[in-house]
Amino acid sequence: MFLKRITLLNEGVSKQQYPFSIPAIRSLRELDITKPVTFFVGENGSGKSTLLEGIADKCEFALGGGGRNNTYEVHASQSALGAYLRLSWLPKVTNGFFLRAETFYHFASHLDHLEHPGKYAAYGGQSLHDQSHGEAFLSLFLHRFNKKAIYLLDEPEAALSPARQLTFLRIMHDLTKSGNVQFIIATHSPILLGFPDATILQFDENGMSPIEYEMTAHYQITKYFLSHREKMLEDLFYDEK
Repeated sequence: MFLKRITLLNEGVSKQQYPFSIPAIRSLRELDITKPVTFFVGENGSGKSTLLEGIADKCEFALGGGGRNNTYEVHASQSALGAYLRLSWLPKVTNGFFLRAETFYHFASHLDHLEHPGKYAAYGGQSLHDQSHGEAFLSLFLHRFNKKAIYLLDEPEAALSPARQLTFLRIMHDLTKSGNVQFIIATHSPILLGFPDATILQFDENGMSPIEYEMTAHYQITKYFLSHREKMLEDLFYDEK
């Protein structure tokens, strides 16, 4: 673990202005990170991606996706929150990667436009555009994620089948057991959330708070659907009756 604490600097902040109008962001003072793997969970718009992006901004990672050495412009090239965050490290690391599923195409294109001959060495030896979306994600995880670093991942399950999500869990396990890697992940995946001994932080209208895996809506809804599919679909489609 490297990143120990995230502090929101409230001076000059308007609580009515985005992103401070989001309950989870508005209520943030200090957030202690105590585990090598931390998950952010919550509904769309709950602030989990906003906070992850702000952390990436303070790490000086490319906000379209990438590390400190990736410089390119996409629509999501600025963070509204980063300037108001303070990160506390022990020790400070500068290596890492910000994965943003929705802009991964732009990162792959940026990589193609680089001129040095070894540009694909950390990505499976070939252009990410020459691989399927899921294969490209796994190439990144298998070859780029391999040394002392912090990895910030926004919905990494977006391109991964359930079986590939299990593969990713194994990659996370192999990396974290060395003690040299830290993950902070925003996700909707009940499979990824099952990673053992991780911190899960729930983002909702009440703010931000720790939650047990079995208490997350992601786990409960998925479990109920798999056990009572016909009943759930009947209630969903024919509730007007």
